[in-house]
Amino acid sequence: MTVTFTPLDVRGADRAALVELLTTNTFPFHMVPRPARADVERAIDGGRYDDEDHAASWVEVEDHGRVGVVVLEDLSDDAPLFDLRFAERWRGKGLAAPVVRALTAHVFETYPEVDRFEGQTREDNVAMRRTFRRCGFVKEAHYRDGWPVDGGAPVASVAYAVLRRDWASGTTTPVPWDDEP
Repeated sequence: MTVTFTPLDVRGADRAALVELLTTNTFPFHMVPRPARADVERAIDGGRYDDEDHAASWVEVEDHGRVGVVVLEDLSDDAPLFDLRFAERWRGKGLAAPVVRALTAHVFETYPEVDRFEGQTREDNVAMRRTFRRCGFVKEAHYRDGWPVDGGAPVASVAYAVLRRDWASGTTTPVPWDDEP
């Protein structure tokens, strides 16, 4: 399955399509599951998708077309992370692992200074947690009550990362959880 990432022109040709994607789909495992148009437009104008720390791309999959959007965050750091959003019609189709694998390769091949690539999700987003593991990411943190839920109790935020050396070798380096003297 061929996956491509096409950079967005968020202040020009792609603005309307990005606003439509984010406001007509529900993203139940994100901080704001259904962003309002004004909030998305304010985020675009504020650089959320195209400043020195952020780069947004359409996610396109062979034989499917455009399936969503990904935003690379903290690009001025040596350990960026990502925000991946599939349009509702493409969820549950087995696309997440190929997309995350392709995204990991894209990051390590495009940004030579990056040594680790990170992602976070809610504890109840079991599909994404499985995707992280399938793609060589290792669970590194479990932040209890770390993810606010609008109208509900907070849930844990779970952090994963893949190291460049593990990606290159196809292995994983385990976290030394029991290292305290």
